[in-house]
Amino acid sequence: MSACINGLCRAVTVSLLLLLLSFSFSSACSNGNCQLLDSCSSATDCVSGLYCGDCPAVGRSKPVCTRGQATIPTSIINGLPFNKYTWLMTHNAFSNANAPLLPGVERITFYNQEDTITNQLQNGVRGLMLDMYDFNNDIWLCHSLRGQCFNFTAFQPAINILREVEAFLSQNPTEIVTIIIEDYVHRPKGLSTLFANAGLDKYWFPVSKMPRKGEDWPTVTDMVQENHRLLVFTSVAAKEDEEGVAYQWRYMVENESGDPGVKRGSCPNRKESQPLNSKSSSLFLMNYFPTYPVEKDACKEHSAPLAEMVGTCLKSGGNRMPNFLAVNFYMRSDGGGVFEILDRMNGPVLCGCETLSACQPGAAYGSCKNVTVQTRTPSMDSTAGSNSGGSYSGSVQFSRSLASVAQLNNIVVFCFSLLPLLIFLL
Repeated sequence: MSACINGLCRAVTVSLLLLLLSFSFSSACSNGNCQLLDSCSSATDCVSGLYCGDCPAVGRSKPVCTRGQATIPTSIINGLPFNKYTWLMTHNAFSNANAPLLPGVERITFYNQEDTITNQLQNGVRGLMLDMYDFNNDIWLCHSLRGQCFNFTAFQPAINILREVEAFLSQNPTEIVTIIIEDYVHRPKGLSTLFANAGLDKYWFPVSKMPRKGEDWPTVTDMVQENHRLLVFTSVAAKEDEEGVAYQWRYMVENESGDPGVKRGSCPNRKESQPLNSKSSSLFLMNYFPTYPVEKDACKEHSAPLAEMVGTCLKSGGNRMPNFLAVNFYMRSDGGGVFEILDRMNGPVLCGCETLSACQPGAAYGSCKNVTVQTRTPSMDSTAGSNSGGSYSGSVQFSRSLASVAQLNNIVVFCFSLLPLLIFLL
């Protein structure tokens, strides 16, 4: 009888221990306590600035806490010339997969982002690439074919998101935003009128103060004090004299976009740009996105391949760090992603440290804090909720999953390949 009781006691003891261990492991990381790369199962598990997401493209189908916000470099090291910093830029920032459709029109085009301009800015994006066209007796944001906007490739009037930019600058008086326009607007004074109507002219950085011979830009402190917190560039040279909108390639060099810009070991300059190591321009735009955007692949692209390409472009630029890093689906990664790479780009330039988080305000250059850069492999705990469809959740969550959009993009590639033929036949 006692043996049976002892056996029962042993069984109860083991069960209690297993229960306690299970409780300790489950409670060790939840309710907003989970750190970068910790397993997560709900939107509330991760600390602020992280969200719960996965990356099936690299074989990680179990969700982990993933970075979703940039550290603004001026919040750590302030007062340097604008061209000493590296800023996050979104390619085709307007091309939001969740944007409302035009009434009665099914949109057939590519998507490059998955949240609003306001969300992008709040998450640390400081550069926006926008394609502007004459359309519907207005200026619209649009993807195009042969310089023409169609109702099935149009998104919305440009003034809508420019007003979002104005609201952000108004609410954040120390922030600086750059806009690069792929310009198909032909109406006289179209751009200058558009920005004035959006209330952005009061933030305009004047062309007359932009360095033309590779000199340093004004300090970010001076730009804020003078309220010159909006830099606008156009792809049309004539508009610099006609409207006071800076011609992009007079002030910056740029590597090739699309597939040539993601080819391993190569970082060629765009044909409109001076060579990347040219000393005549003090800004450097680095593109890193494939020709055809696929959301589910972005998390893989924004890991080791991007870090390696930064090194390649740094070398091609004559050891000059890019000032803008332009990507698709900027929040998608297998952990630290674009945000961690930006920290590693800013750290060596701003303070001589491996990463921005090691910089110490007011300290001598090269005086770095001891920080641990999170690079460990995420836990593949099988108890974490499955997220293999590519959906995300958290404080910086997307409005919906793009699993279906990824499939749609494959159809779009096919449709666009046939579009010239269809236009010819019509």
